Amino acid sequence: MNRRRACLHGLGGAAAWWLAGCASAPPAAGPAPAARPLFFPPPPDEPRFVFERVIRSSADVLPDMKTSELRRLVTGEETRGEPLSKPYAVAVARGRIFVSDTVSRFVRVFDVPGGRQYRVGDDDGAGQLVKPIGLDVDAAGQLYVADISARAIMIYGADGGYLRRIGGEKWFNRLTSVTVDPKGERVYAVDLGGVESDQHQVRVFNARTGAHLQDIGRRGSGPGEFNLPRDIAIGAEGRLYVVDGGNFRVVVFDRDGNYLKSFGRVGKQYGQFARPKEIAVDRDGNVYVVDAAFGNFQIFNAEGELLLFIGERSERDGPAKYMLPSGIAIDEDGRVYMVDQWFRKIEVYRPVTLAPAAGFLSRRMAAAR
Repeated sequence: MNRRRACLHGLGGAAAWWLAGCASAPPAAGPAPAARPLFFPPPPDEPRFVFERVIRSSADVLPDMKTSELRRLVTGEETRGEPLSKPYAVAVARGRIFVSDTVSRFVRVFDVPGGRQYRVGDDDGAGQLVKPIGLDVDAAGQLYVADISARAIMIYGADGGYLRRIGGEKWFNRLTSVTVDPKGERVYAVDLGGVESDQHQVRVFNARTGAHLQDIGRRGSGPGEFNLPRDIAIGAEGRLYVVDGGNFRVVVFDRDGNYLKSFGRVGKQYGQFARPKEIAVDRDGNVYVVDAAFGNFQIFNAEGELLLFIGERSERDGPAKYMLPSGIAIDEDGRVYMVDQWFRKIEVYRPVTLAPAAGFLSRRMAAAR
């Protein structure tokens, strides 16, 4: 397959810094990353990210225990770990990778610095999950889970123990996403609504008490309105970025919920959307949007100018190839985590400015290779 190239005109500032005038699509095929690193954009453009690894099970993240190594030597069997069943969303905090699994009905946690894994919401009782999808973690390490079937936000402590819930059937039609502000004070819950529902909005709650504070948006296509909203992320100065799936755009509000602007539209060109899903913002304020139809994530600056895209839709699995991408997260070190439900994987991209052995994950993850 010929390598696609797209020259993006009219991009200034950050876009010029990222792309130096042109963006290149990743190669359609190539050797494994260990043999030939995959850079994005590829040469001759200046690279910004490198494909680092794929996670399909605990064996790809956590180092083997001595007993596992001994068994492998005796029996000759491969180390498989516990595989992902149908991952949807991912959140990462200080080396802990949280993955919601809609088939297994729990959140799997890979505690990389601790060299262990555990499950959240898998026990019988008040904290049991039914169909977890959206995830987020606050500064204290508390986990927030959007359970679409329970129509509630489930909150767990840093140890995985159940704490409390927010919402319920009267509050949500189709709860799809949850985001907590950096201080752990406000929880933003996205209600997808539905064809027959007008409840297409973001509901805001006090993170500690569960009190309802306000709603942002309503059903429609005008400024500040939504049609099937999917996800929300918090950027610089508390800006709120909402994926407005049915209107094929990202809608931007200030921290108080006042409409600022939107960017994006339906189309097949770079910078446009076909089936936008989840969203994330990095420490520089750049916005990352997953598109399930394109099989990639696109990176924009805070003003909505396209900087770069990574990935392509493919029926054949491989690095940066996606069939049903869904979740995305960015950790404290700038690594990007991309979930694909169809291929049951999480792929990790490292900024080229970050040394391979740097950050919360690298040393332990290197031991798992």
